[in-house]
Amino acid sequence: MANEDKKDFNAMLQDSKDMPKFQKLTDRKSIEKYGGDNMFFAPPLEYDRLMRLVPFGRLTTVGALREHLARINSADFTEPITAGIFVSIAAWASFQRQGDETPYWRTLKADGELNPKYPGGVLAQKEKLEAEGHRVLQRGRKNIRYYIQNFEDFLVDFSALAP
Repeated sequence: MANEDKKDFNAMLQDSKDMPKFQKLTDRKSIEKYGGDNMFFAPPLEYDRLMRLVPFGRLTTVGALREHLARINSADFTEPITAGIFVSIAAWASFQRQGDETPYWRTLKADGELNPKYPGGVLAQKEKLEAEGHRVLQRGRKNIRYYIQNFEDFLVDFSALAP
């Protein structure tokens, strides 16, 4: 996101955008790609709510959030573009608040990758995750990316935590 200092992310977090809602896909390629035609759109607050459930030392991914939201809403999948945007909004909203923190740094991209779109970028996320005992690995020479070692061992099972 650009111009983070000029945006009110807490207002954006509260804006439901007429969600939750469902959409039926008709495009065969999309149906094959996502494994179904029943697409769910979750509002930003739902991502924030789930991110708050991830305890110290544990992790989740944007994909796991999407899968859980699809499952509890009887959908085939949750729309991926808005999911990424809403996770970033939850992170920036938390960063802008005094207290009442959402532990956004515990939400990773696919394959355990750190998210450069979070406040402070990957280095700030890396610092927070290392403080919780995680080992962060650097990959690449030019296009450097950071990953949590064995992130799968630390993933939260949302079905045991939330309805």
